[in-house]
Amino acid sequence: MRGFRRKLASIDAVPQFAILGVISGIVTGVVILAFRTLIEIPLGFVLTEGFENFEGLSREYYLIVPVAGSLVLALIVRLMKPEHVRVGPVHVLERLARFQGYMPWQNAAHQFFSGIIALASGQSGGREGPAIHLGAAGSSLLGQRLKLPNNSIRILVGCGAAAAISASFNTPMAAVIFSMEVIIMEYTIAGFIPVILAAVTATLINQIVYGNETAFLVPLEVNMRTLWDIPFLLLEGVVIGMLAAAFIWLVKFFYRYSPSGAWLRMLMAGLITGVMALAVPQILGVGYDTVTEALEGKLVILLLVVTCLFKMVASASTIAMGVPVGVIGPALFIGAMAGGALGQLGNLAFPDLASSPGFYVMLGMGAMMGAVLQAPLAALMAVMELTHNSNILLPAMLVVIVANMTASQGFRVRSIFLTQMEIMGLEFRQNPLSMALNRASVASIMSRSFIRVPRHLPVYGARELVRDKPVWLLVDGSERPAYIMRTEDLIAFLDTTDAEDVDLAEIPATRKDVKSILLQATLSEALDLLNQTGVQALYVNRISAPMIDSVVGIITREDIESYYQPR
Repeated sequence: MRGFRRKLASIDAVPQFAILGVISGIVTGVVILAFRTLIEIPLGFVLTEGFENFEGLSREYYLIVPVAGSLVLALIVRLMKPEHVRVGPVHVLERLARFQGYMPWQNAAHQFFSGIIALASGQSGGREGPAIHLGAAGSSLLGQRLKLPNNSIRILVGCGAAAAISASFNTPMAAVIFSMEVIIMEYTIAGFIPVILAAVTATLINQIVYGNETAFLVPLEVNMRTLWDIPFLLLEGVVIGMLAAAFIWLVKFFYRYSPSGAWLRMLMAGLITGVMALAVPQILGVGYDTVTEALEGKLVILLLVVTCLFKMVASASTIAMGVPVGVIGPALFIGAMAGGALGQLGNLAFPDLASSPGFYVMLGMGAMMGAVLQAPLAALMAVMELTHNSNILLPAMLVVIVANMTASQGFRVRSIFLTQMEIMGLEFRQNPLSMALNRASVASIMSRSFIRVPRHLPVYGARELVRDKPVWLLVDGSERPAYIMRTEDLIAFLDTTDAEDVDLAEIPATRKDVKSILLQATLSEALDLLNQTGVQALYVNRISAPMIDSVVGIITREDIESYYQPR
């Protein structure tokens, strides 16, 4: 196992990362199956016409069910520590940015059980947000358990996120792109391979239980009929971009004016959803059954428009107030309703030219997802995988990019996840240097050619130490190692001295002050520590047991600079 960890310290450990990807996919696939099953079991007793058909309930339950669920969630939040309440993709991004991907099990447990309660009680959100957290946390906890270096734990988080999305929608390629575009935020061969394997593995596990069907029943004919569709596509892109910007603004609005207590916010979110469901019950829950009806052209324009607007308000309030549900599901729902309305308007205006409403529904889903997440490539791949039709890619590219530019450039909104981090006061910045240094662990470049020595040595003992010519001498201080010096400086002194004892602090030599860093740390963490403490080098500790550690290497600032600035 020690050799496996040592290999993972380097970015070139492709076979080892591939093994981790498969294991991550298995862990995530099983967790997501358990999560989905525990949601569907209670719903199966109540919703006789399908797990998502909340509108089939009696009218009074449209209000009772979400409010009752929010009461339970409020009680759970009241009993938990504030630091364990944070969940979802935003929590994953925070842990990646600040804690090298180390995910606490308490937050994951809260996400698992509270997510089940929220989704089973019809809160207006998706299951993919909780799935991302659970996949990332499961893979991170696996890496922590195996004491893997931090660079590999970061990749494991990306593997878990991709596997979770893939298992939720049966779209492995879109899941891979989403993970690289939104979670890891970089594309590397070493990152792609394990993430792909994790997504494929989780998809296969999901297909064993649920078959090969995607989350939506997409009609076979979703093609662009003529080039006269292009003006409608441009219009759809602009409209969807505006809706995406409005949705993100609504999230900020509800967060700004929501109550201060987390439990009170839960209650308010359930109340808003319940009251709005009295008018439009289709907004309850994930709503993929309503999306399927829109794809089949079964919904009238007025219902499409009203459902779109009510879903925006209900989902924005639910997400802003911290209910543990996802944002991708509502984005797909809103885009589907808006696209369906535009498609039907096009058919009314030009019945001989416009394409089927399902075509515009599908494009609206991809455009809204891409604009809200600021992840156009992931949205494009999702559209293609959901339709199993490469011919839709060209019009999808047009609509998705226009919507993305309308939201990001026209209305200057950031992605929903970065917006949430901003309003929570969580700074999130990724610079190219940190990203490059996060790919490798200190173990990949540290020098193992050293000897730990006391400050005072007899000359005969010093001559014995330098016989094998290690590169560094790690000199102990009163409580811990104090500095390093090159062995060649001691050799030069021994060649000219007649003294019986050597004081390593007094002989002519270049010395570098040192601090301790753990073996699992990335090169980015090492450089940050060097900058914060002002020392020139670090000695690397391996924790073999509680309160027992040993020095296994030396790393200097020059070593790190040589890694990202090779000569």
